[in-house]
Amino acid sequence: MQSKLILALAIPVSAALALAACGPVDSTPKPLTDKQSVRLTKELAGKVAGAPVNCISDFNGTNVIRISDDILLYRVSGRLVYKNTLRGGCPGLANDNDILVTEQFGGQKCRGDLIKLLDRTSGIPGPVCSLGEFVPYRKEKSGG
Repeated sequence: MQSKLILALAIPVSAALALAACGPVDSTPKPLTDKQSVRLTKELAGKVAGAPVNCISDFNGTNVIRISDDILLYRVSGRLVYKNTLRGGCPGLANDNDILVTEQFGGQKCRGDLIKLLDRTSGIPGPVCSLGEFVPYRKEKSGG
């Protein structure tokens, strides 16, 4: 009986230790390089930031733009782009060499959904990363 109790206590403790080994997540994005900054500015030019949202409707995944290891853009149309600053970044994301796979439930991408990188040649999995809030950038309608 005592061994069952020890085993029951050991499993949650080992799970907690494994999570603690990951350490705190630094959600501060790294500074953009000049090239990344120019690309981000170009993609968001003429658009105004709106209030962040937790989820966006799923759409054509080919319209995902990798700005840096911390920032993804989801282009819905020429008038609407969502900027997502990943929670803790995603090492190697900016290289654009790996396949980007999103793990989501239902027809939406949401804050906290996981993305992972797969090596394009070998299929070996890379880092698993978490999406942040989605900030909409909309082109203002011109009056006339």
